[in-house]
Formats: sequence, structure tokens, C-alpha cells
Amino acid sequence: MNILLIHNHYQQPGGEDAVFSAEGALLREAGHHVITYTRSNDEVRALGAWGRLTLPARWVWAGDSVRALRQLIAREKPDVAHFHNTHFMISPAAYYACREAGVPVVQTLHNYRLLCPNALFLRGGAVCELCLGRTPPWPGVRYGCYRGSRLQTAGMAAMLTFHRWRRTWQEQVDCYIALTEFARQKFIQGGLPAEKIAVKPNFQPDPGEGLGREPFALFVGRLSVEKGLDVLAAAWEKLNVPLKIAGDGPLRATLAAQMTPPRQGTVTLLGQQPHAAVLNLLRQARFVVVPSTWYESFPMVVVEAFACGTPVIASRLGALAEIVADGRTGLHFTPGDAADLAAKVAWAWEHPEEMAAMGRNARAEYEAKYTPERNYEMLMAIYRTAIARAKACS
Repeated sequence: MNILLIHNHYQQPGGEDAVFSAEGALLREAGHHVITYTRSNDEVRALGAWGRLTLPARWVWAGDSVRALRQLIAREKPDVAHFHNTHFMISPAAYYACREAGVPVVQTLHNYRLLCPNALFLRGGAVCELCLGRTPPWPGVRYGCYRGSRLQTAGMAAMLTFHRWRRTWQEQVDCYIALTEFARQKFIQGGLPAEKIAVKPNFQPDPGEGLGREPFALFVGRLSVEKGLDVLAAAWEKLNVPLKIAGDGPLRATLAAQMTPPRQGTVTLLGQQPHAAVLNLLRQARFVVVPSTWYESFPMVVVEAFACGTPVIASRLGALAEIVADGRTGLHFTPGDAADLAAKVAWAWEHPEEMAAMGRNARAEYEAKYTPERNYEMLMAIYRTAIARAKACS
């Protein structure tokens, strides 16, 4: 199969870039011919004053990307086009280049950009759904949710409104990929056709299961407010459990200041770690703590922990409540409730045999759902569905 992968890189590398690369490698290893079309938001640095002023128009319709894709499609003749991100150098206009050439379109929904101007359902460090199902999404403009700017948010709202009125999301995409059932339901609430949305999680190559456990809990992630670091810090004021924190971000200095004696003896800030080192920590930890206060799209640290046979204590919120089975692959706690988190951590620390059993269940969950082999099967089924649907509509 000839597969065209399309992705717009952000200025700061992230999880979407990793999934784009990993799925491309997976398809190549399976013998498919993979063509890529990529742009980067770093390109904005080369634009002059006029180019920057007209960026919001590009968010709506990037004509140069449409022209480039037309030429690429005519030359390569792909069987399917799989989009990961279009914001903002590519734009949703790229779907039209595929549609006019008869190429089926698949779009992975890595975030909530089609429903929310800042793509995160996040405002002030907490969940916000004020724009869900609203056209135009005026609350986002009112609060300046995109990059803290009302003007830039208005540009984002214009893009969403234009393509909703034009029915781009309903008519130009043959299949969507949601990462969880929770996300699928949110997109259905937001107006996407339910029959077009399949659920396919991300995957993790097998890192090997941890054989021995060291006496510490582990947090891995960006040190930012939506990750629940304030909840984590408040919970550990009540605990005497060793905790290692791997990651960096705007709250690192705040966390370091909070970790005063006696907390310095139980909490270690490791800073940003290479991926191999993170996997090693996951293999050693008794359990992983994910205290997020927002709708995580698909936190890879959970699947990485499962692959290592490590249970997870997570907020009972959004996709986390779906991915982590309470009492089977980990424990849930009430989002934002430091006392409840402390209670669950204390129980986990005092019941190592029960947590070890949850770790074995987590490994079994990984083997059933999150391996490259299983992911490839699901991806190919989605491609076949998109091709059949496009043929039926032609």
C-alpha cells in the first residue's frame, strides 16, 4: 500500500511528532511505501512582517500547502492520506487537495483542536468546556485562550467557524482516529459523525518488564500546572514515601522551593531524563503517580508503565479513568484532592503484594492493547475502512 503521512510540526517537539515518526516506521517495517509531507511552525521565523500579519488567514486556508500536496499526490498516487496535525502551516484546506484527487483521508485526533481554540479544554489550570459545541467559540475569544491573546484566539475561532460552516470536518475526512473512547465521545458531542470515529490508542515498543522493585514512587512529565504538581506536592506533605520526579518545566523552581526539610529526604527532582533512563526508572518504581487536572489525550507514561509491569495511581478524570482500571492496573483518586491522593499512595505503599499483582495485570493490558503488532492491525483496519468509504462516496 502507498501511504501518505501528513504532519505539521510544532515549534517545540512533542508527543504528536513522536507518534507520527513511530507509525511511519511501523508501516515501513511492514513493507508499505510511505510518503511524507511535513511542514514546521518554525517556518514563521523566516516570514516578514506582512507574512506574520496574515498568519491567521493561513490557519484557515494555506494555499501553498494545497498546491504542494496536489503535485505530490499526482506524482506518488497514494492509496490513503493519514493526517496527524494541520496547524498551522498546512491547514484543513489540505483535505480538499486529497478529496479532489480521490484519495481517502484519515485524521488522528491527537488533541481537541476541532472543538476548543487552545486544543486542550484547559483554562486557568483546570478543565474548561465552554466552547464545546458552540459556533463561533466566543468564550475562548473572551478569555484569550489561545496563547493568552484575544486577537490570536479570534483567528483560531475564525478557522474553526469557517470549516464548521463549510462542513469540512463532516465531509472531507473519511475516518477519524480517537485515542480513547472518552475522546471519541467528546468529539461526537462536538459534532463529528459518530460512525466515522474509530478508537485506536498509541503504542509502545516492548521495553521489557521490570524484575526488581526499588523503594520509590515515580512521577514523569512536564512540570506544569495542568499536570497536577500542586496536588502532588500537597499530598507529599502528608507522606513519608520516597518520590522521584523526572521532567522539567515552568514549575521546577517552585517545586524545588517547596521541597524543604524534611521533604528533601523523600523527594528527588531528577530533571529532564533521556527516554532510556525514564524506562529504567519505570522498571524500578513501585508505582507511577499521574495527578493531572486536565483531559490528558493519551499519556504515554501510563502505557510505558504498563509495558514495564508497573501500576499507576491516576486522577479519576477523562482518559486516565478509562486507561487505568481502578483496583486492577492501578488506583484512582479524586482529581485535585491531595488528601485522597495521599491516602491512595499510603495504601499502595503499605500493600506491595497487591500492587505487584496490579503490575502484572498492567503488563497483560499492555500485551493485549498497546504493542506495535496490535496497533498495526488496528491501523490497517482503519485504512481499509477509509478506502471503502471513499469508494462508496465517489
